[in-house]
Amino acid sequence: MRLPTLDDRQRVSDRPGDPAVMSQRWTNLLFLHWEVSPDQIQQTLPAGLTVDLHGGKAYLGLVPFYMRDIRPRFAPALPGVSHFLEMNVRTYVHDRHGNPGVWFYSLDANRSLAVAIARRFFHLPYHRAKMSAHQKNGLIGYRCERLSRPGEPSTFSYRGGKALAGPEPGSLDYFLLERYLLFAHDPKRNRLLSGQVHHRPYPVHTAVVNSFSSDAPRQAGFDLNGKPPTHAAFSPGVDVKVFATKDVD
Repeated sequence: MRLPTLDDRQRVSDRPGDPAVMSQRWTNLLFLHWEVSPDQIQQTLPAGLTVDLHGGKAYLGLVPFYMRDIRPRFAPALPGVSHFLEMNVRTYVHDRHGNPGVWFYSLDANRSLAVAIARRFFHLPYHRAKMSAHQKNGLIGYRCERLSRPGEPSTFSYRGGKALAGPEPGSLDYFLLERYLLFAHDPKRNRLLSGQVHHRPYPVHTAVVNSFSSDAPRQAGFDLNGKPPTHAAFSPGVDVKVFATKDVD
C-alpha cells in the first residue's frame, strides 16, 4: 500500500483522456465535516480501501446540494429528470496505489430515475427521499426525509458568506473539497470500482449555518452526539463532467 502524495492529490484533478459519459452542475453546496476515529472509519470500508488522513485525523462529511442540468453525452437536459436535490454522507479514502477519493455511505435524492440509474450503473448507495429547498434573502432552507426512514428528516438553514481564496494544496480545505475520484463496491461480483469527475476548483466561501441536522450520519452508523461540525464551507457551484467507472487493480 502506498500513501497519497501531494502530487497524487493534484494529479487526480486532471481531466481524463476518455470522453465524458455525463454532464451536470452542482450548486449551493454546504460542506459539513466532523472528526471521526480513523479506526471507526476503517472498519466500514471494503477490502482495497484505506481511510485517508490529514494530520493524522479522519473526517466524515455531510453535503446537501442541488443537482442541475444532468444529461448524458450528446443529449439535452430534461426538466422533469435533470434537476433534483441530493445529500450525501461520505468519508475520504485511498486505494493501494495511493489514489485519493471519496467513499459514500449514503446518497439521498428526490428523483426515482436518478436513484435507479446510480444504483444500477455506478453501484452507489442511493436512496429515494422526499426533499425540498427554498431560498429567501440568500438563506437556503433545505429538508431531506428518506422514504425508508419516515419521521427522521434532516433540515438545514445556511448561506454562503465571505468568498475565500482557492484552497492551497496541502491545506485541510484542499483535502476535504478537492476530490475527483469516487469508489464503489459491486457486491454481486465483489468488485471494487472507481469513477472520476472533472471540474474547475470549487469557488469556496465561508458557510453561515443557522441550523443543521446530523440524522443522516447517524443513519449511516455514526452517532455524532449532537456535536457541531469541526469544518464548514459553502460553494455556489461548479460545472461537472462525469466519466465511466472502472475496476480498481
